[in-house]
Amino acid sequence: MQPRVTAIVVVRNGARWLDRTIAAVAAQTRPVDAVVWLDAGSTDEGRERMPEGTIRAPAQPFGASVATAQRYVAGPGGPDDWLWLLRADTAPEPDALERLLAAVEVAPSVAIAGPKLVDPDDRGIIRSFGESLTPLGATVRLVEDELDQAQHDRESDVLGVTDAGMLVRRGVLHDLDGFDPGLPTADAGLDLSIRARLAGHRVVRIADARVSAALAPEDVGRRRPRGGGARRRIGRTAQLHRRLVYAPAAALAIHWLSLVPLAILRSIGQLLAKRPGAVAGEIAAAFAAAFAGNVPAARRRLRRGRRIGWNALAPLRVPRDELRERRATARERAAEAAGPELVRASFLSGGLAVTVLAAVVGVALSWRLFSATALEGGALRPLADVGTMWARIGWGPRPAGAGLTGPSDPFSAILAVLGSLTPWNPSLALVLLWITALPLSALGAWWAATRVSSRAWPPALAAALWALAPPLLVGLDAGRPGAVIAHLLLPWLALAVLEGARSWSAAATGSLLFAAIVAAAPILAPALVLAIVAWAVARPWGMVRILGTFIPAAALFAPLVVAQVQRGHPLALLADPGVALPSAEPTGWRLLLGHPTASTGWEPIVTALGIPPVFGGLLPAILLAPLAVLALLALFLPGSRRAIPALVLALVGLATAVAAVHLGIANADGQVVTPWAGSALSLYWLGLVAAAVVGLDALGRAAVGVGVAGLLAAAIAVAPVAALPALGASSVEAGDGRMLPALVAAATGPHPQLGTLVLTPQPDGSLAADVERGAGTTLDGESTLWSTRRELDATSREVARLAGNLASQSGADVRSGLQREQIAFVVVAPTPAGATPAQQDLAQRAAEALDGDPALQAVGTTDLGSLWRFADVRIAPTVAAARTPLGTAVLIGQGVVIALALLLAIPTGRRRRVVQEATSSHDDPADTFDEDDQ
Repeated sequence: MQPRVTAIVVVRNGARWLDRTIAAVAAQTRPVDAVVWLDAGSTDEGRERMPEGTIRAPAQPFGASVATAQRYVAGPGGPDDWLWLLRADTAPEPDALERLLAAVEVAPSVAIAGPKLVDPDDRGIIRSFGESLTPLGATVRLVEDELDQAQHDRESDVLGVTDAGMLVRRGVLHDLDGFDPGLPTADAGLDLSIRARLAGHRVVRIADARVSAALAPEDVGRRRPRGGGARRRIGRTAQLHRRLVYAPAAALAIHWLSLVPLAILRSIGQLLAKRPGAVAGEIAAAFAAAFAGNVPAARRRLRRGRRIGWNALAPLRVPRDELRERRATARERAAEAAGPELVRASFLSGGLAVTVLAAVVGVALSWRLFSATALEGGALRPLADVGTMWARIGWGPRPAGAGLTGPSDPFSAILAVLGSLTPWNPSLALVLLWITALPLSALGAWWAATRVSSRAWPPALAAALWALAPPLLVGLDAGRPGAVIAHLLLPWLALAVLEGARSWSAAATGSLLFAAIVAAAPILAPALVLAIVAWAVARPWGMVRILGTFIPAAALFAPLVVAQVQRGHPLALLADPGVALPSAEPTGWRLLLGHPTASTGWEPIVTALGIPPVFGGLLPAILLAPLAVLALLALFLPGSRRAIPALVLALVGLATAVAAVHLGIANADGQVVTPWAGSALSLYWLGLVAAAVVGLDALGRAAVGVGVAGLLAAAIAVAPVAALPALGASSVEAGDGRMLPALVAAATGPHPQLGTLVLTPQPDGSLAADVERGAGTTLDGESTLWSTRRELDATSREVARLAGNLASQSGADVRSGLQREQIAFVVVAPTPAGATPAQQDLAQRAAEALDGDPALQAVGTTDLGSLWRFADVRIAPTVAAARTPLGTAVLIGQGVVIALALLLAIPTGRRRRVVQEATSSHDDPADTFDEDDQ
């Protein structure tokens, strides 16, 4: 008896392929006995072009549409009745049905046969040809998007086939109760095939039968294909559904309880694999599978049709060794798609030499710091112990202010990380930073410059110029830790942002670097945001990755933003963290030279030589002119499209520096403090150096001579500033970590709530009064909430009144004030060298007044000032401030954001390296970070 075949064609928004499919079904060499056309809720013009007698049904999955169409199939259905399941986008070749039937007629045990699904535009490409499972139950497409070379034509038995083009015995489909409603798209055909296998039937794939398929099952009925994230979510949901359906009854509860924890672990793995878009899908799939409610019915359906055990299916699963081979092949194909392996300019060809030279120069300039356990001077202070530093992060009391409670500066987290590198003495990390600043800056600049130029010489010049940058040298001399850290990190940020458009690893690294830089130098935030947004607009295909650069910084700054906005002082967010240190305002000319101070260092030299002081600013300009000319010349040389953004970046940095010197947003000892212009000038210098590298790259062999001349001139220009540490004229000195006299530290150790009133005579004849608790306020304990306050609070006014009474022979009884503020010591800071007469006179009068106060006992003169003691202080009990639930939640949220960025930043894939060529304009620089799937 000849088998009867009924074709069921399900159409849903398939107008683009409908005519071709109608013709293909009609052109079969072995005609179908009947065709059931079913319109599953189409809304396009194909609805009007469907054949007469088409069944109209609501929008529903393919399996449900097949079940609906089965009710319209004529006859009761015998053992030789077959159903051919097609979609609007599946067009069989003329002999497809003939070859399918030829294979199943000689094999009565076959219940399901699947054709070779090919690409409709290129029939030589196999879209799908059989499916299987891994040992752990994940779906494996045995063939997917491969060139058809008959390499898969020998083996016919498979675990499963997809539903598109499937030929299935009508009785078997009825006995199996059709497709699983819990698998509306992905794995529907595989699940039906597995249940047919468990019922004792065979499933085969027929190589000679070819059907073109335009859509994946997930895209049927959609106007646009789904994205990769949505496909992974649907596939994972289907896998979890099958896991719950196939699991033994005893293990079902364990599988159900493990869904969410496993989703979290897999999310971490997705981040490591640089697929952050899959994280939401992992979580969504776990909850969808857990609470879909269709698992019990699917388990009953499986149990009713099962005749053999799962062990019978084991030979058809993909073994682990073959799975590893498949993954290796996939990685090789991805590597081939990414292009040929490229070669970075060798670090040994210039990078190593300039880094070592910078290290030698750094050692020579900072030799006085070798014995230091901490640094003092400028805006430097010791760091607290590691536990205290980490405990101060988040919302809580701020040691810098009397009774001040609020969020910590993000810079505190940077200091905690830095101090943790030397946990036995966190302050030592700052010493090491100062000693190694020059080689570290050279290394970062060299690595970033290899992204702009692949030649050996230009990156080496960039490294040297970056290490000799005036903002860095002045920052080291003035003791500006935030500016120094920002300068070291800026080249790495530039490199990460350049690669962030194509690499999740680079984008995540850039986000962490951006957060660290704006935490150390908030004044850079507007300029960097503008530059990164511009880069995102220029690379729209990588915009999501690039704009993600802001997320960690936003999480770190959010509490401080709220606090400053509530105070009505949002500009205070741009204040430098750490010690508020006033500085002389530089002129616009000196800013143009890259100097953030009022002096270039040449003024005293030319004056000593009898040369007019005006040449102190003119000489550095002459020496730096070659660098400026080379940067501007790059606009007219090959590769100018890279020089333009570099010079725009330099202009933005210079404008930021000009704005910074006019922003009086903080105060210290009665003086207005502006953000330090040096941080912005580092950005300005970065743009100049990048443009100069582009110019050198285009000069060919002439680059060496021009570069050497420019480098020597720049080195001479900054020599006076660079030599200050070696000559002992720097503001930064070696310290032992003490901020207060040893007696104070010993007495307040067991009672850190005890305070020391520090009186510091000012040049204008005023007296600054600060209360230091315990051994003193460490650098990580400083707060911009305190330095940017606009008015004195009640405690500050009381301290000022108390200081005035102590420093003058007023006869007022200060005991109650000292007791109320828990002040056990009073220190008059020593006057610095070159102090004004007003300062010296004020210090003398304050000492005399304190000597005459009966409440105080004179201790003597120490290297940190003259000391008096209030012996009658009664130590009041203190209660440690606990974190509020909101503060804890914010801290956890920040930690999660940073942890996710760290997971994404960890490189796990193949690196791309920059090509080194003899001659090239390099308008398309090569990549240096991992390329991830986009």
